[in-house]
Amino acid sequence: MAEPNANATEPQGSPEKMSTLTIEHPASERIDHLDLLESHAIFIIREVAAECERPVLLFSGGKDSAVLLHLAVKAFAPGKLPFPVMHVDTGHNFPEVISYRDGIIESLGERLIVASVQDSIDQGRVVDPGPGGMRNRLQTVTLLDAINANGFDAAFGGARRDEDKARAKERVLSFRDTFGQWEPRRQRPELWQLYQGKVSPGEHLRCFPLSDWTELDIWQYIERENIELPSIYFAHERQIIERDGMLLSLSEWVAPLDGETVVTETVRFRTVGDATCTGAVRSAAVSLPEIIAETASSTVSERGATRADDKFSETSMEDRKREGYF
Repeated sequence: MAEPNANATEPQGSPEKMSTLTIEHPASERIDHLDLLESHAIFIIREVAAECERPVLLFSGGKDSAVLLHLAVKAFAPGKLPFPVMHVDTGHNFPEVISYRDGIIESLGERLIVASVQDSIDQGRVVDPGPGGMRNRLQTVTLLDAINANGFDAAFGGARRDEDKARAKERVLSFRDTFGQWEPRRQRPELWQLYQGKVSPGEHLRCFPLSDWTELDIWQYIERENIELPSIYFAHERQIIERDGMLLSLSEWVAPLDGETVVTETVRFRTVGDATCTGAVRSAAVSLPEIIAETASSTVSERGATRADDKFSETSMEDRKREGYF
């Protein structure tokens, strides 16, 4: 049955000759799935900011945290963010990402806290894996120390459920005990998108407003909102080393081992992290439409395709999350 048209004049004549009226919305006012994802994420961010006393937004400089920061800015515009931004810095970062991080925070005029894994090593809190060693797992101690030192009771992160099966278990609000650890069987139900954000003394929660987004959603939203990203997300020539099926970027932390050679390839990165374990993918995609088309045809998640730290075992991500990893 057609809907009434609010702009139409009232029909004249007998009931038999009356036509059914329809309501039409301009195409620009139609709500698509990105509008729904955005409104839900902003709702979550505002709810947690209202419920918790000292939240913090974790920012790595990657595409997901860039979207998360963009949503947070939208949530509280025209005011400033009511919480700081924090980067857990492994010290093994791609220089393009650090340059982007500093530039975007400065342009927004927000407060940036840098929690350094190197500081944790220097203080004897964690053991240095040595030259070329992966530091991703060491971030857990650095993150928990920073949360305790600043008294944060909530931390926003850009994790998505489609990245890894351990993250698929995660609630939107993920509660951590006094040791910062995650127990999936003790998480609270979130029926009908109702969230319980109260935390007990000594505990804190991790909030994932992008939980229901996919990698494709992220790229489509970046294109729609014209969100700035680090240049390494787009195809470029780079010296790489192929190791265990991963294309690792030559750097001061990644050097060729015996039998390995350095070659120049046209690549881009689907995710960013510790340079010692984050691989590139061969790609010629230099624009957002090309990346979106490439992502739509991919059958492997970005973590499964490019993160060596997730390849140790079937439960590597879940093991780290139980320890307090984000």
